[in-house]
Amino acid sequence: MNRNARPALLIVDDDPLIGESLQYALEPEFDVMVQNSRASAIKLLREGSFRPQLALVDLGLPPVPSLPNEGFKLIGDLLAHIPDIRILVLTGQNEESNAKRARALGAIDLVPKPCEPEYLKSLLQRALKTVPGKGDAGAGHQLIGESPPLRKLRSQIDLYAASIFPALIEGESGSGKERVALALHHLSPRAAQPFIALNCAAISSSLVEPTLFGYVKGAFTGAATARAGYFEDAGEGTLVLDEIGELPLELQPKLLRVLENGEYQRVGETQTRISRARIVAATNRDLKAEVRAGRFRADLYHRLSVFSIAVPPLRDLGEDKLLLLDHYCNLCAATQGTPPFNLTGEAREDWLNYPFPGNVRELRNIVIRLTAKYSGHTVGRSELVGEFDLSFTAPETDSQAGSHERVRAQLLGEKNFSLDNILRETEIAYLDAALELAQDNIAQAARLLGMSRSTLYSRLEATGRLPAKSDKL
Repeated sequence: MNRNARPALLIVDDDPLIGESLQYALEPEFDVMVQNSRASAIKLLREGSFRPQLALVDLGLPPVPSLPNEGFKLIGDLLAHIPDIRILVLTGQNEESNAKRARALGAIDLVPKPCEPEYLKSLLQRALKTVPGKGDAGAGHQLIGESPPLRKLRSQIDLYAASIFPALIEGESGSGKERVALALHHLSPRAAQPFIALNCAAISSSLVEPTLFGYVKGAFTGAATARAGYFEDAGEGTLVLDEIGELPLELQPKLLRVLENGEYQRVGETQTRISRARIVAATNRDLKAEVRAGRFRADLYHRLSVFSIAVPPLRDLGEDKLLLLDHYCNLCAATQGTPPFNLTGEAREDWLNYPFPGNVRELRNIVIRLTAKYSGHTVGRSELVGEFDLSFTAPETDSQAGSHERVRAQLLGEKNFSLDNILRETEIAYLDAALELAQDNIAQAARLLGMSRSTLYSRLEATGRLPAKSDKL
């Protein structure tokens, strides 16, 4: 068999016996590369000569093989380098909670250790047929959902798309930041021009400058010919700098110069070139905190955030979770040529209540696994909940972090403090906000507040907040 015709598979396991055994068993059908650590795997990808379609990853990797931290980080690294890679996690019998977290981060399936070679081959071949992460919604810039946060996101995109100024897209990993960038591009006058994205976390810091700006022959060891950079390739289109928070501090002034007057130079030359591309940056970091910590330039942050777009996490999108479920369920079934699965009523409620810590990426991967396991069948609560990572807690905000101190100050500073009044005022504020977001639709407001419609109706009636048209149920 032609070596290049075989699907490329990366195996990362610190046990040489396991790595060698897997390579021997899978080599006839896959182009296998074995690495023993996260660092060596990332080095291999950055060299660019091997681009795997599949990865088998052990969670327990050096320097602390007894913990899953390096394995979790590697999943994110692999997706940053190759967004459409299919990752399978090697797992022992007592690692189910860790395996669920790995799936939430982007792994699509689990491989028990030890595993029969033929079964492993079937899992890998099935993974190759799954829906890849990019372009999986037909037109890649379409945003699916009708919740208030998503309507707000669409209105921001419509408002900012035609501008020539930079935009900063902020959101959690897997929430769809690149899709928002695509929407900005496709709704702009630049839609016919190139759309180019660079993940700043997926490239060695020493290669960022020549990759962005290009270089001349002989500029550094290995520069055998001159080459254009991403700014030049983007032309008058859109250049997306994903994970901009990873941009080396010493390179940030050069990016700032491009943003201010469009000027840049290839590495090793003195000729000034002009970029006319629109810059869109994306990050899952808090860049304001990075500025305060001295890891990101304040002036660059302000130049990038002329327009700031916050992509909401999936847990805040209410019934959009069901719309996305139906979308990916039909897409997976059509791609694999199998009938879709269905959820029972109880399972659909569980789906609505699950926070999806891995956001849309996790949702898509759960649908892929359910399609493989239950195509044409109805999935109940127990089967569905088995796919969830129930250890997740929502990230703490700055206001939550300081709430304890504010409460202490309030108790000490107010002579006639009344907890009943505080709770009543808080309840009314949330009721009013939910009704406003739901446009006085009580059923929708109840879902936003996480309570039953009858309970909300009673509370609205007791507080005098019941809408005049209370038939909007």
